[in-house]
Amino acid sequence: MVFKRLLGSLGVGGPTVDTVLDPGAVRPGGDLNGQVHLKGGSAGFDIEHICLELVARAEAEHEDGESESTVVFDRFTVGGGFRLAEDEERSIPFSVTLPWETPITELYGQGLGVVLGVRTELSVAGGKDKGDLDPLAVRPLPVQESILEALGQLDFGFRSADLEYGRIGGTGQQLPFYQEIELTPSPQYAHAVNEIEVTFLAGPGGVEVVLEADKRGGFLASGHDTVTSFTVGHDEAARPDWNTVVDGWIRQLVEHRSPHGSHASYGHDDPYATQHGHGDHHHGHEGHHRSGPSMGTVVAAGAAGLAVGVVGGMVAAEVVDEVGDFFEGDEEEADEE
Repeated sequence: MVFKRLLGSLGVGGPTVDTVLDPGAVRPGGDLNGQVHLKGGSAGFDIEHICLELVARAEAEHEDGESESTVVFDRFTVGGGFRLAEDEERSIPFSVTLPWETPITELYGQGLGVVLGVRTELSVAGGKDKGDLDPLAVRPLPVQESILEALGQLDFGFRSADLEYGRIGGTGQQLPFYQEIELTPSPQYAHAVNEIEVTFLAGPGGVEVVLEADKRGGFLASGHDTVTSFTVGHDEAARPDWNTVVDGWIRQLVEHRSPHGSHASYGHDDPYATQHGHGDHHHGHEGHHRSGPSMGTVVAAGAAGLAVGVVGGMVAAEVVDEVGDFFEGDEEEADEE
């Protein structure tokens, strides 16, 4: 999906820009490669800079309800400082590094309903324009995939994924939003919780895994949320006991209440996973709310862990529609600027 758009600020006869990303999904903290193709207009133009913006649709809560908006979460200058002659064709290769907290858009090659994009801005003497917008596919880091696979093996099911504008208190979060992967509980925990939410906050040294349980109410007791987090290293992706580790996390989340701010090693002899208890409260940041499935997307979990199974192809069609709506809507916003 590539949009070739005329440089609006210069009108007919201006240069055009077409950004093409290398095929395949990238990982958080990894390199995004591609080329920006320029085509000169009816006259020469001085190209001041070519910038790439990473954009996402995130949900925000406000007094009137909730809404989705486009958030720019990183920006790179990949070229500029040259003159593009009349009708000249030029390609600018680029390689930029994604933020470690870049959300996951797919799992085992199946889209999760979270939409990211790469928007190209071309600045020419006398004006600038957001040239085109391309979808960005992001797959999990190995340790993230291992944890999700363990959850699938423990009979948790994928419900939806979305991006929430705001911050999770007590964490090292860097981006202005975070991703929630919402799971249906396994039969073992279905009596105690309605839903488990997983948030990954990755960094160069490892991944902070934030778990939240929407606990069911009981006799004379209302439901409530409990939150805890664990930090694991990237080098632990291949450890053989992830099912045991993750089940211990869930059991501790569901059955125990850790005092806010406590720090303890998980289990008795695990040197890798450090717990940060957040107690019985919500994530503790501005604007957070418990939302339903992102953009109407609900994907059933498949037999191989959380490998996503699509029911009747209907969900896949919804995801494609939402991707198209995202880019078309963003183009309209750019045209109005």
